[in-house]
Amino acid sequence: MQVLNAGYEPLHHVSLQHAITMLARGVAIVEEFVEGATFGPHPLPTKVRLLRYVAMGWLQRRAEACTKAGVRARDRHRCAYCGGRADTVDHVVPASRGGALTWLNTVAACRACNNAKADRTPAEWGRPLLVTPYVPERVVALRPAFAPA
Repeated sequence: MQVLNAGYEPLHHVSLQHAITMLARGVAIVEEFVEGATFGPHPLPTKVRLLRYVAMGWLQRRAEACTKAGVRARDRHRCAYCGGRADTVDHVVPASRGGALTWLNTVAACRACNNAKADRTPAEWGRPLLVTPYVPERVVALRPAFAPA
């Protein structure tokens, strides 16, 4: 369920239980809801908005420094070669050939694909990238986008 800041900017996502708690505490109101479905005095929400503005200073910082954790978060913890769960980072142009740890030269990868690719480029390995590396506009959240399998 999406949470909007007091100024209607998207802030983050929470569970339905957390949203109901926020409504019961009086810190949020329902912005969008399921037609005809209710819980207590409130309609069943799909989107809630905070009543007080929350400063999002962490969202304003530029993502300048490239880190392995940042690359995995940018790629949503998905392997760029097979789409599975990524637990490491791979250099598109291998480090052994001068490839640096930069946003445009690294992708998230699973250990199996990273080891199989070795010191080759994706073209030499014969498997194209499923994602295109990019420099993120803002700092990305460093938590998985899905529950671990």
